[in-house]
Amino acid sequence: MYELERVLGGDSAAAPPAFILEGISEDQAHRRIGLAPHTIFQELWHITFWQQMSLDWVRGVETAFPAKASAGFPSQADLVEDWDQLRGRFFQGNDEAAAMAREFDRLNVLINCPSRPGQPTRTMTVREQLESLGAHNHYHFGRIVLLRQLMGAWPPPSGGYSW
Repeated sequence: MYELERVLGGDSAAAPPAFILEGISEDQAHRRIGLAPHTIFQELWHITFWQQMSLDWVRGVETAFPAKASAGFPSQADLVEDWDQLRGRFFQGNDEAAAMAREFDRLNVLINCPSRPGQPTRTMTVREQLESLGAHNHYHFGRIVLLRQLMGAWPPPSGGYSW
């Protein structure tokens, strides 16, 4: 496993997603914590939403950028899957992203990545899009870790950084 693959789903600069999401109950996933704007479920739904968008772009599917930021988080109508289904959907996409990171001959291929409404379409390499996905995921997984810490559910059974 090399670093881009680790950034996406392995043990790189932070605990791997498998550890971060381990041992979270359905109740904990939906629990509101203080003034935090989102639950763990909503954070993972958001990660999974953008992960799918990134995978589409890498495959050449020019999926439209959401018109507003709130569209990247679940509405009540989007809350049809349970926690285990959402985790499964995340890990399936995460495995696909890691597999794309191993396609060395494609990493420098240019792809179109739609931008916010009114902005020109961005062009970047597959590698750059996967790096962007990894950075985005790490940011939101950090939020999930903080929510777990605030509810006294950190570290997970397999361990995690505690500083």
